[in-house]
Amino acid sequence: MVLADDLIWQDRLARALEASGAEASRAKTAPELDRALECADFAVIDLTSRAYDPLLAIERARSAGARVLAVGQHDDLELRKRAVARGAERVFAYRKLFEDGPATLERWLRTGTPVAQ
Repeated sequence: MVLADDLIWQDRLARALEASGAEASRAKTAPELDRALECADFAVIDLTSRAYDPLLAIERARSAGARVLAVGQHDDLELRKRAVARGAERVFAYRKLFEDGPATLERWLRTGTPVAQ
């Protein structure tokens, strides 16, 4: 599942997941996240949001048993560190997922091991 309130990034992330062979539900608010987590094995969470608290969303997804990958600004190192501390397995820069999204997400989904950033 993808949580992003920016519809362009939400669509881009969902399409990258689908291209990697996964099914991707979409959410843009915390209540939509809660509904999607009922049947989600993973969550890709956009850290730049006005509609939800991204760090709380990571905690909610982890509490629901989902693996979490976050995506955000490459230069916001503090937020990226906090995302990992809250339970994100990885935090990728937007550029990485823009340039190599399907392959990066497929490796993450398949192995759960770190991939080159």
